[in-house]
Amino acid sequence: MGFIGYLVFFVIFMFSLEKISNTLLGVEKRKISETSGKNFNRWGKGIILVISLCILPFAFTKGIDGIKWFWVLYTAIIWGFQAIMEWKYIKNSKQYVTTIILSMFIISFLYNIEHFIN
Repeated sequence: MGFIGYLVFFVIFMFSLEKISNTLLGVEKRKISETSGKNFNRWGKGIILVISLCILPFAFTKGIDGIKWFWVLYTAIIWGFQAIMEWKYIKNSKQYVTTIILSMFIISFLYNIEHFIN
């Protein structure tokens, strides 16, 4: 199975994992933009994006390992921020737990991506 096959399998797995996690935790999916944290969320993600875009050229100078670590750290930061925002602004919901579970799998996939490419 090539990289595209692994990628398709991973995407299907992630959608299934999200549905199963939400069902087991009894999560009714909500967006942060529907809460009072809308502006803070927008500004936080914007700041993370700008900082990441400033760091990206340095990651390219470090070769494949630099790029891989850039994406691992970027994913950890952006999904960690998302989980914190869900925990803080979406009260009486365990939606942040699903976000943490999904982020662990995505980070693991990115960390081990060279095994899927070869």
